[in-house]
Amino acid sequence: MISDDLIPAEEICSLYKVERTFISSLYESGLIEIVTVERKEYLPCNHLRNFEKLMRLHKDLNINVEGLEVIHHLLDQVQKLQKQNVRLRNRLSLYES
Repeated sequence: MISDDLIPAEEICSLYKVERTFISSLYESGLIEIVTVERKEYLPCNHLRNFEKLMRLHKDLNINVEGLEVIHHLLDQVQKLQKQNVRLRNRLSLYES
């Protein structure tokens, strides 16, 4: 992984005004990925959108990490069902034409 694709965890804390323990809790729950390089922790850029979503839910709606885990799981299920729905509609359209 190229270092340009990584954001230091400390920088995320100061930018988003969150405590380091919040990022650690998200990592321990498996909600985000943390990469350690030379004893420094980084968040991959492709996980930033997910982190921002979780952080907003936590701050704006005062949802704890356990609640974030449930929400994340349910959103994953919805996304899978939407993909399955598209596949089934595509298959159905083959028989309708």
